[in-house]
Amino acid sequence: MVVICKKCGLPDDLCACGELDKEETRIIVRLETRRFRKTTTMIEGIDPKLGDLQRIVKELKSKFACGGTAKDGYIMLQGDHRADVKGYLVSMAFNEAAIEVQ
Repeated sequence: MVVICKKCGLPDDLCACGELDKEETRIIVRLETRRFRKTTTMIEGIDPKLGDLQRIVKELKSKFACGGTAKDGYIMLQGDHRADVKGYLVSMAFNEAAIEVQ
């Protein structure tokens, strides 16, 4: 039996809803200073339903060799990785125009 997407009505193997949602997502990448003048890269705007945040955090931590976590819809990475994160998100099929680096 074929599973049909409730949003677009197409079979799941032909459904493009997830890709369209990725293109419309507005992501903000900013730098925050935490306690003891530690810099943290904050990524907000990635929908937890759209992508697995824990998997994304794990890949980002291994790629940039830093610590990090995902809490309340935010991704926090230790250190300043703003430019590198934007390139990585573009490679994950997020729209480059929708990613704002502050």
